[in-house]
Amino acid sequence: MIQLNSASLASVGTVRGVKPTTERVIQFGEGGFLRAFCDQMIDLANEKAGMDAGVVIVQPIERGMIGMLNEQDGLYTQILRGQVDGKAMKDVRIIQCVSRGLSPYEDFEGYLALARNREMRIIISNTTEAGIVYTGKDAFDDKPQASFPGKLTRLLYERFTAFGGAKGTGFILLPCELIDYNGRNLKECCLKTADQWGLSAEFKAWVEEENVFCSTLVDRIVTGYPRGEAEAIWEELGYKDNMLNTAEPFGLWVIEGPAWIEEELPFKKAGCNVIFTQDVSPYKLRKVRMLNGAHTSMVLGAYLAGHEIVGDCMADPDTRKYMSDALYKEIMPTLDLPKDELEAFASAIFERFSNPFNRHLLLSISLNSQSKFRARVLPTIKEYVARKGELPKILTFSMAAFIAFYCGKKQADGSFAGVRAAGNSYPIVDDQFVLDFFAGMDGKTAAEIAKAVLTNVDFWGEDLTAIEGFEASVAASLAEVLTDAKAAIAKVVG
Repeated sequence: MIQLNSASLASVGTVRGVKPTTERVIQFGEGGFLRAFCDQMIDLANEKAGMDAGVVIVQPIERGMIGMLNEQDGLYTQILRGQVDGKAMKDVRIIQCVSRGLSPYEDFEGYLALARNREMRIIISNTTEAGIVYTGKDAFDDKPQASFPGKLTRLLYERFTAFGGAKGTGFILLPCELIDYNGRNLKECCLKTADQWGLSAEFKAWVEEENVFCSTLVDRIVTGYPRGEAEAIWEELGYKDNMLNTAEPFGLWVIEGPAWIEEELPFKKAGCNVIFTQDVSPYKLRKVRMLNGAHTSMVLGAYLAGHEIVGDCMADPDTRKYMSDALYKEIMPTLDLPKDELEAFASAIFERFSNPFNRHLLLSISLNSQSKFRARVLPTIKEYVARKGELPKILTFSMAAFIAFYCGKKQADGSFAGVRAAGNSYPIVDDQFVLDFFAGMDGKTAAEIAKAVLTNVDFWGEDLTAIEGFEASVAASLAEVLTDAKAAIAKVVG
């Protein structure tokens, strides 16, 4: 079987898109997410909007996949599969925008040379949530610096010195790490590093004035390299691709920045789902409250009712109605974005959760649910009460489901586990203080447990029994869930 690379490209079937002629993008990270998300959009913009942007991928850690990527001359196959508008969808595309990969650990001079290329304009990153952090341990003369902000600051300084700090020589930076206000945090880390290294005030002013650190919100489920299917897919494609990547069709990129960057980043012209905005926070709130909130409010009760993956929940009429009522009747009324945008986002959530290729285990989603509930669901409950003057039925029930899921026992090996109605035990994973608290609930009544949980200020930052009727409703639902979770869900949606 032939190997995908530049020499074989013409013989592997119909190839869409164009090969860019100019390197314009520096990308920190070669993982599946950036390749399925940012590079997919750049490839489309090259084809449909004349962006002509080649991507140089910088390996941010010492060991990675740059060698494998270069063996294929930057080419790889991206498969999007799932549902769109209720119909099965599969899109296969050979991504051509990546020109090469580069390891600063092996070629530090080549890394700095990227900064001296005047055509370079965009920097993209996804170095995990822990990547955007100021460590204070990087030195200017390190080759390379250990942290991502250290590497980036050194690259920015090389750019500054190469062009004398001239106007128009800065970058548009698009960090995709999953932290709040990632752009602002990244800029702060770079400026702290510049102070640590004693770099000039002129350099710091150039960083501030000539570079645009955009805070972004990214949203796409990337299932990555399909290990169990790869060889069958190669047979179908007719070639071998060691960088094969898979993801869901849905993708949303919200980019906060000045209005003019939309012209330099022609993603919308290429038909990509990209929102340019002056404030990313309403879209962050929408994602946390609707997508993440729907997950957190549904999965614990659904697992106790016998389901294993999110797709199972969507196939069950009661659980599907549970999520529908939570989204449309309780979560959306607390958000202030246009109704049509919220409805479109909710519709996409149902399609994403129903995607048979995303086998998302409920137990995986259950990890650290106490802090997730506090961030994703509790604010909606409080906002709903403030606006409507009554309790949201489904979300109030979800608090009872959370408590029931956590009503477990400490095991001989020190772990903490609960038991489902079917008799099988399941692990409960959270911070130790959370597990220790629930271990102390063993033998108490539903009413006693509900009161203890809701008055735990360490959990919620406040006493939730102050919400009128909340304690009584949670206690009643908790007793029902502990008795028969499946019947309790059917009752609350009935």
